Amino acid sequence: MAMKFDPFRELDRVAGALLENRPGLRLMPMDLYRDGDHYILNADLPGIDPGSVDIDVDGQLLTIRAERTVRGAEGVKWLTREREGGSFLRQLNLGQGIDIDAISARYENGVLSVSIPVSEKAKPRKIEVVTGAAETVAVDSAEASDDQKSVEA
Repeated sequence: MAMKFDPFRELDRVAGALLENRPGLRLMPMDLYRDGDHYILNADLPGIDPGSVDIDVDGQLLTIRAERTVRGAEGVKWLTREREGGSFLRQLNLGQGIDIDAISARYENGVLSVSIPVSEKAKPRKIEVVTGAAETVAVDSAEASDDQKSVEA
């Protein structure tokens, strides 16, 4: 099988390998959005063994780690090898108002989905306005005018 040589693609690959500022750590693209009372984090981790995925919460810091091992048969002659192995790491500060005990995760079709629920204390709620104080003010002012009448008499 012959591979077509593209000098720009090869230059981009070499430059990326040379300019990588964190050797050993790989990119973990992710999306984060809020859906009702949950934040949903979806991270692309194709080719990852689900057993290598490790998710920790330490205080308000969520850490996702994963490892990809590239398997290759011994004695083969590689024509091209663009799928790199290595470690993946992503850390997020959760902030206040998160129910860290109820965080859950699922790995399916190369996508890690983490559900991060909002705590009950942080959910929006309606505050009832009590009108009892307004009635008390009205009674007090009525009593004051009765007092004024007796002083005038």
